[in-house]
Amino acid sequence: MRDRNVLAVRYGLLGLAVALIVIGILEQEHLEVMQKAVKICLECIGIG
Repeated sequence: MRDRNVLAVRYGLLGLAVALIVIGILEQEHLEVMQKAVKICLECIGIG
């Protein structure tokens, strides 16, 4: 019984992670993250 519960939790978390990734891609959040990363990188080396 314990193994079934652990397996259910694992699949539930996997499904939640996939759903959140899909929502992030649909909202184009990856582009905003990339812009912030570039800005931080340029500031770090003293250009931006």
